[in-house]
Amino acid sequence: MKLLKERILKDGKVIGEDILKVDSFLNHQVDVKLLNEMGKEFAMRFKDTKVDKILTIEASGIGIACIVAQYFDVPVVFAKKHKGLNMDNSVYETEVFSFTKNTTYNVRVAKDFITPNEKILIIDDFLANGKAIEGLMDIINQGKAETVGIGIVIEKAFQNARVDIENTGVRLESLAIIEGFKDGKVYLK
Repeated sequence: MKLLKERILKDGKVIGEDILKVDSFLNHQVDVKLLNEMGKEFAMRFKDTKVDKILTIEASGIGIACIVAQYFDVPVVFAKKHKGLNMDNSVYETEVFSFTKNTTYNVRVAKDFITPNEKILIIDDFLANGKAIEGLMDIINQGKAETVGIGIVIEKAFQNARVDIENTGVRLESLAIIEGFKDGKVYLK
């Protein structure tokens, strides 16, 4: 997606050899017009896919998931990292390692929100090591639902998560694919 790639090159900041900071437009301060264009793009790419719900993980996937959901006219469910007092014990739960935070979380979704035979589209902001996607797919499987696709805003191809996802047979669509970083610059596919 040309608009997104231009924005990454203009405003993205490389940290070290494997982190891209896009908090000025995607996951801290949010450019809603850009998110809307990304939502349209995901809707176009998955237009022939039956979708009953969108699933993401808190927190930075929620914004883009909500925008995409409006084009499919379906609800968004997000996996929670922290169990609040208002969440009962009837949940699907799995362990997820966050590459960016270098932390492992137990994430959960109430069983009421993932039901058998639902067609679920996963939407998230980044694909790095693939552990968040793996965890979301596990939750979908626990609920006996079906992962019908995965939409990623920015994929870091050099971390090789795509291969594992493609081996599951689930369709993966990324709006921008980063081949690598060198000398503080982003190299896009």
